[in-house]
Amino acid sequence: MECKKDKNMANCNCSYEPCSRKGICCDCISYHVKSRQLPACCFSNDAERTYDRSFEHFARLVNEKKV
Repeated sequence: MECKKDKNMANCNCSYEPCSRKGICCDCISYHVKSRQLPACCFSNDAERTYDRSFEHFARLVNEKKV
């Protein structure tokens, strides 16, 4: 399968600068799910900048209708 990293970068809002997975969605999702997290693209820019990408944080945002 061909990686679409360049195309994916248009939607990647990860603000963690040394991240080696930016634009490589399959690696990013795999990495975060192992830690009970979601990738940055599941969050608004403001929520992403908190670096709390936990399932629980996402659920709170859903309950507050912020996602």
